Amino acid sequence: MNKINYQAVLDSIIEDIIKKKLLPTLLMHSCCAPCSSYCLSYLAEYFSITVLYYNPNISPAEEYYKRVKEQQRLIKELPVKNKINFVEGEYEPLKFFRIAEGMEDMEEGGERCFKCYEMRQRMAAGYAQKHGFDYFTTTLSVSPHKNAQKLNETGLRLEKEYGVKYLVSDFKKKGGYQKSIQYSREYNLYRQDYCGCIFSKKKREEKNTCITGQH
Repeated sequence: MNKINYQAVLDSIIEDIIKKKLLPTLLMHSCCAPCSSYCLSYLAEYFSITVLYYNPNISPAEEYYKRVKEQQRLIKELPVKNKINFVEGEYEPLKFFRIAEGMEDMEEGGERCFKCYEMRQRMAAGYAQKHGFDYFTTTLSVSPHKNAQKLNETGLRLEKEYGVKYLVSDFKKKGGYQKSIQYSREYNLYRQDYCGCIFSKKKREEKNTCITGQH
């Protein structure tokens, strides 16, 4: 089975938007300010964007609220063609722990992560449906640690379920990840060293301990 070039599909959608002189509304789920930086600067040229910050996977609570503030600061400071709005979802970590049950010791990038993708994308799809957005998407595909194929498959499945178009993407293409690092430096953004969940934090700490030789 050939993998789909989702960036090429997105390019085609944008070309059609430009040709028809449209400004569609887009609900963009964001995982953090650094990852969203490139995605927002790129897509705010063509869409009226609302950022949905919904990440119940993030632990501890102090980390979650730190990332929320950075997201809000970036939106205020980032110069874009079309104004970006912001909405914060409910912080409900118990929901994440329920979906992760039995998969706590999995390596990052496996089934636990796929469940976490869907939890956040499903919230975005539901919000987009309720508030009449033309599209919904997520910034997650900008990270080299995230499975763009799985993210797009999940988004397209939710598109059918909720009746809102999913804007496919592979934001790491066209140097998107590298550009997000540049934006992070330019805006002095807080860049966390783990995905967000307590399980990825534990794995990162274990690897750091091994590297430093502390057992």
